[in-house]
Amino acid sequence: MSAAGDPVTTETLERLVAAFNAHDLDAVMAFFADDCVLEMPRGPDPWGRRLEGRERVREGLGSRFAGIPDVHYGDDRHWVAGDRGCSEWLLTGTTTEGERIAVRGCDLFAFRDGMIVRKDSYWKIVDG
Repeated sequence: MSAAGDPVTTETLERLVAAFNAHDLDAVMAFFADDCVLEMPRGPDPWGRRLEGRERVREGLGSRFAGIPDVHYGDDRHWVAGDRGCSEWLLTGTTTEGERIAVRGCDLFAFRDGMIVRKDSYWKIVDG
């Protein structure tokens, strides 16, 4: 995580992916501001399912670890430009129903004072 007020860098996003891959929800949440927003790749609206505030975001991110217990983000690339950033990755894992998944995706970020205030996630749709 960046110290409050420090600019976010690509290294910050690499550390965030490492926290996700360690399945360390406390470490992941250390990157997020109190008033953060998470937009999940699936949901009832065009933007997916929107979760607002630390507790709701924590629940949403925790659901990823619960639903795909061996989830891993690999083949990742990151960029940061001012208060915006992007991470591209290959998500792999096995759902609790036993379905093996491998899907390309990305997260679009907004930052404020060195913290993530918005994480908007996208996954490719895999048919067949």
